[in-house]
Amino acid sequence: MDPNTKAFDAALAELSSFISQLSSSIDREQVEKMLGMLIEAWSWGKVVLVVGAGRSGLVGRAFAMRLMHLGFRTYVVGETITPGVGVNDLLLAISGSGTTGVVVAAAEAAKRVEAKVIAITTFSDSPLAKLADHVVIIPGRAKTSEETDYFSRQILGMHEPLAPLGTLFEIATMIFLDSVIAELMHRLGKTEREMRSRHAIIE
Repeated sequence: MDPNTKAFDAALAELSSFISQLSSSIDREQVEKMLGMLIEAWSWGKVVLVVGAGRSGLVGRAFAMRLMHLGFRTYVVGETITPGVGVNDLLLAISGSGTTGVVVAAAEAAKRVEAKVIAITTFSDSPLAKLADHVVIIPGRAKTSEETDYFSRQILGMHEPLAPLGTLFEIATMIFLDSVIAELMHRLGKTEREMRSRHAIIE
């Protein structure tokens, strides 16, 4: 007997479709400016801090690790070894809603000391976006489903995303930031061998 995986199959199809359209959803001018800010920070040896909460925080940590592999002075907000930021240092703040308290607070603190803020969010009019020096809009989910059962949604004609909470934003942001790393590798002339030399050997 075949397993009943209708919800799984539908979610997999929806996520695959979402990702296939991601490239056309991202503004290349926003990407170019973000790359420029990162390369400038790298060139001047400035600190690049990354902040996010929950799963967005995990995505941010993965990005920070890759920046470290590229030779950036990068840290994750909340770690005990994270230094303070100063003038023209850079904070990369990740929040789909743009309202996450700890992320907005970090952006406010960065602005007070004249550090630069890049916001990665779905909403251009959010508190985080309004604080930022530069905003990259990553598509995500606009609302939470009120009906939790997949089949009930189908009966009622509610064709809302099957991915719960911020899943679409988090997946899109992960792919986006990995693509940024690929472009940084190209522009900075970094090789995978050089990156591997900075990878942790004590794990």
